[in-house]
Amino acid sequence: MQFESFSNYKLGISKENQEIQQEKNIDRILLQKSDDQRTPDEIIIETTELLKESLKSDLLKLVKENNPAFFERLVVDLLVAMRYGGSHQDAAQAIGKTSDGGIDGIISEDRLGLDKIYIQAKRWENTVGRPDIQQFKGALADQVAKKGVFITTSTFSKEAKESAGKSGIVLIDGDKLTSLMIEFGLGVQVERSFHIYKIDQDRFDEENF
Repeated sequence: MQFESFSNYKLGISKENQEIQQEKNIDRILLQKSDDQRTPDEIIIETTELLKESLKSDLLKLVKENNPAFFERLVVDLLVAMRYGGSHQDAAQAIGKTSDGGIDGIISEDRLGLDKIYIQAKRWENTVGRPDIQQFKGALADQVAKKGVFITTSTFSKEAKESAGKSGIVLIDGDKLTSLMIEFGLGVQVERSFHIYKIDQDRFDEENF
């Protein structure tokens, strides 16, 4: 995995304190159980989502506090994990190597390179607005490009989303970015897992004995 910065970086929150906070969150959910009639399955699902949101928040903080080069590598790793861009080397060469105003990279959607995806990746704090999308759309038009992806660590304004939607541009904000990182195992690892069992009714049918 190419995320040494994650392992070396300290959030300023000890593992012990993180575990205490997680326990508090779980206790809060369990206390809510006394006020309603949620099932154990529902509590598990809600707790899992709560832990996921906490992890996403920590991930986004780390991404924002690392340097632009790290963010560029992160985008490369994510695209390769999602099976875009060919090999890691090919994708790394494609991102950050272009100078077509408003375009940060061009990757192949297929192994033969027949379809291209144009990338704009910005490690920003401010909300991405309509003018930023318009600039990207203009750059895509100059390249006669059909597909574009705008990735940012921040958020998109309503106007930006509407503008992108009309042009088929895919938007990935900080929340979506961290969700994809978790889904494809980038910068995260499994701490623990649980198996929930149920009765195998077929095993107890008479004809099986």
